[in-house]
Amino acid sequence: MFRLAHLSDPHLGPLPDVRYRQLASKRAIGYVNWRRNRAVKLGSDSLDILLADLEMTAPDHLAVTGDLVNLALPEEIKLAAAWLDTLGSPTGVTVVPGNHDAYVPGAVGRAGRHWAAFMQGDPDRAVSDEPDPGGVLGARFPFVRRRGPIAIVGTSSARASAPFMATGHFGTTQSLILTEILEALRHEGLFRVVLIHHPPVRGSTPWHKRLIGGSRFRAAIREAGAELVLHGHNHRAGVLHIKGRDGRVPVVGVPSASATPDERHEGARYNLFEIDGGPGAWHCRMIERGLTPEAPETVEEISSRLLMRPRSRATRTQLS
Repeated sequence: MFRLAHLSDPHLGPLPDVRYRQLASKRAIGYVNWRRNRAVKLGSDSLDILLADLEMTAPDHLAVTGDLVNLALPEEIKLAAAWLDTLGSPTGVTVVPGNHDAYVPGAVGRAGRHWAAFMQGDPDRAVSDEPDPGGVLGARFPFVRRRGPIAIVGTSSARASAPFMATGHFGTTQSLILTEILEALRHEGLFRVVLIHHPPVRGSTPWHKRLIGGSRFRAAIREAGAELVLHGHNHRAGVLHIKGRDGRVPVVGVPSASATPDERHEGARYNLFEIDGGPGAWHCRMIERGLTPEAPETVEEISSRLLMRPRSRATRTQLS
């Protein structure tokens, strides 16, 4: 059995010192939002409690789907690189960027350089000769990491957007490469997990936070298939589905990894996926662990559900 953990949107804080000239952009809006809202709703205490529990569960691999920072200040990006080192080695942790990591033009390239070791494919298995199709210098998207029976496919929806917007973008080149990769991995018989920051399901997020080019992402999944899609961005838990080559593909979101729980907002959470079986007979159980308003300082199992089970009685018996 392979155990994959997923967390997202830590929005690491507190903010470093901000110079006035750094606020002469969209950052001014984000700074006000941080002081009024995010500094209260998102906290390092919740993140530390969550990560301590994650360490005890000892997953085989950890996926982080973006928004490590808030305003994409240069010092924030450097601090996030140091934080990633505390999670584990680059071979054991995979990262894709989010819209806050690309908050202003040029920021996502800086993040790509500092976090590149966590956003690179297997060094001996190049998947594309395209120069930075995902738009992140120091990293190339989509990329592939093979870990045991699974293949982790990292994509990028991170692009600087206009003030009051938090949109993502998925372009034609990335879609074509993703289709090619997923098809090749299908022939290898691997359990394909696709990472993206923005939810790719139509209507699953407000218009100003949507994924532009989401239809291109869905077309790649529909043509080549995948077993699982993981995302962040919404700061909410949820399991939706999109069409795949061989049936519906679960699309799973997770709340912010640093969220303080209250009656209106879900607390910090991560998901653990237990993956077993083989092609045509995959078995995947999702376990949600996190903080609740009733126990804001203790991580609890919130739910457990089967996302995928073997199709025949014979294979179910074999895996049990």
